[in-house]
Amino acid sequence: MVYFITGNAEKFDETKRVISEIERIAWDLDEIQEIDSRKIIDKKIKLAFEHIRGDFVVEDTSLAIKSIGGLPGPLIKWFLKTLGNNGIYKIVRSTGKFEAEAKVVLGYAKNKEEVFFFEVSQRGKIVAPLHSTNFGWDPLFQPDGENKSYAELRKENPDFMSVRKLAFLKLRDFLYK
Repeated sequence: MVYFITGNAEKFDETKRVISEIERIAWDLDEIQEIDSRKIIDKKIKLAFEHIRGDFVVEDTSLAIKSIGGLPGPLIKWFLKTLGNNGIYKIVRSTGKFEAEAKVVLGYAKNKEEVFFFEVSQRGKIVAPLHSTNFGWDPLFQPDGENKSYAELRKENPDFMSVRKLAFLKLRDFLYK
């Protein structure tokens, strides 16, 4: 059995549609403030091992906006808490440059010696946040090749190919190869 450690029920529901055998441990792991997602994942894994054995996955999502030096990156949770989607959009709009990259890094720990990373990124742009969602920055991000934000795409089709879904597909392929 593989467990996904997350306090976010919506993230788990999206993951469960990719890996039906996965179960949830409803726990918001403390998150260090760091620009490197792998360091964040490494710390989350070490923290989780203080309480459980293995066969679990932890996740970090980031949204890097080119015009503001790659920020917020993995600090997106804190930018959303302080500025909200509208505040982030206003900052980006003031630069006139909207290029961004969404990224998910998964850390899968079989045990302390066997830890595997799965990373997926998707280029896109920042758009005006027209729709609200429980998925943080989804209203801000429009992936390349689409004419709608993640929030709009998710509303139309809960199974659309989000960056999280793509990362968990990589994990599924690894687990069941």
